[in-house]
Amino acid sequence: MLAAVQEDGPVVYLEHKMLADYWLDYMGIGNREGVEFDVPAAGANGDVPLPVQPVPLGVAATLRNGSDIAFISLGLSVHRCLEAAAALGSEGVRSTVLDLRSVRPLDTDVISEAARRCRRVVVVDEDYRAFGLSGEVAAVIAESGTDARFARICTEGTIPYARRLEDEALPSVARILEAARDIL
Repeated sequence: MLAAVQEDGPVVYLEHKMLADYWLDYMGIGNREGVEFDVPAAGANGDVPLPVQPVPLGVAATLRNGSDIAFISLGLSVHRCLEAAAALGSEGVRSTVLDLRSVRPLDTDVISEAARRCRRVVVVDEDYRAFGLSGEVAAVIAESGTDARFARICTEGTIPYARRLEDEALPSVARILEAARDIL
């Protein structure tokens, strides 16, 4: 958010509502049913470095670095990719997990490098399959000249209102694992 505030031009900043669950779990204080906002004085892992440095726009973060398969995502789906990578790790599969962090500018160099190195890529995106981010990432990979195998996990059809049905329509760890195992 700091990079967005410091940007001279217009910036749209979005954060997935479900990320609050991950932040609350990370801070060790519960979930939606038991929300408390008492952050430890020392922070979750120690003091916050000062001055706070903005996360640069257009620079993806490599959260795991492996050579067997690459997961590329952003927002909430990054956490699901990390869960899938951990599950595959217990089977001996070394996974790369990229958090795109921004879509424009898009870090095409990191995407291309991960595709060339791993040669198997799963893109996870909550957008619809047609005309979404996963298609743009597929184009970046194709244009990089790599022969990487590719799978996309996207939202299936219209998102229903019922929570259980919504969970089935959106990308899940189970769907990510199924696609990963198909291309491994």
